[in-house]
Amino acid sequence: MRDFHAKNVYITGGSTGIGLSLARLMAKRGANIIVFARTRHKLEAALREVQRRRVSSEQRFGYRVLDVAEHTMVQAVMGEAVQTFGAPDVLINCAGRAIPHAFEDITFAQFDETMRINLYGIWNTVAALVPAMQASGGAIVNVASMAGFTGVFGYSDYCASKFGVIGLSEVLRQELRRDKISVHVLCPPDTDTPGYAVENLTKLPETKAISAGARIMSPDEVAWALIKGMARGRFMIIPGWEGKLAYFMKRHVPALVDLFMKSAIRKVNHKRISSSGS
Repeated sequence: MRDFHAKNVYITGGSTGIGLSLARLMAKRGANIIVFARTRHKLEAALREVQRRRVSSEQRFGYRVLDVAEHTMVQAVMGEAVQTFGAPDVLINCAGRAIPHAFEDITFAQFDETMRINLYGIWNTVAALVPAMQASGGAIVNVASMAGFTGVFGYSDYCASKFGVIGLSEVLRQELRRDKISVHVLCPPDTDTPGYAVENLTKLPETKAISAGARIMSPDEVAWALIKGMARGRFMIIPGWEGKLAYFMKRHVPALVDLFMKSAIRKVNHKRISSSGS
């Protein structure tokens, strides 16, 4: 996917963060954009931002209120969107959330909701839209995370969901190739989004220690990395050199990655013991 001119781009989680950045950038490339999210006033604000990036009077823009975790709702809303907006040429699944806690503090309700949003949400939208895409092909982008290929302290439910996203994407890549639908998975590092600010409210000291010193990317940087990766036909798209290095090390020297994490966690525990002793 190199040319977005006059293409229909569907973006879930498109009212903020990476999804909104992608909507703006693709609008500047001539795409027709429809964004989906749960909160109407955020969607309305996002739509105004996206419309300001139009480059042609023929471009079309819209939004729909949608909870990707609700299978029946996704079927109905996406079906209506296809009828009125047209089938997607590009589907970008950006909806997701993370609430870091230690495993024993994560309730089943949180685990269930995380899986329903992050993993089931992608299943729901793909299932609803692939039949409409099969006639002319297109591209699907599923947003995972660096925590989708590396387990991170404090993210047991989140990592489980994002590992699942990568696995699902690998299967879809094989199965949908026959329909000329390319599949890509985006694995961003920590990104300066509203969701990241929420994560920091409950992030554990060990989690902070593991990511200490890593650069936080902007949503626009991540969006540009995705567009470039799609143009090059890449399946796994990892923005930033640090993320690419982490992926290489996890694949080829996983023991070194584990050693680094153990060292960071050990330092936090040592400080905790020292503080309690004083």
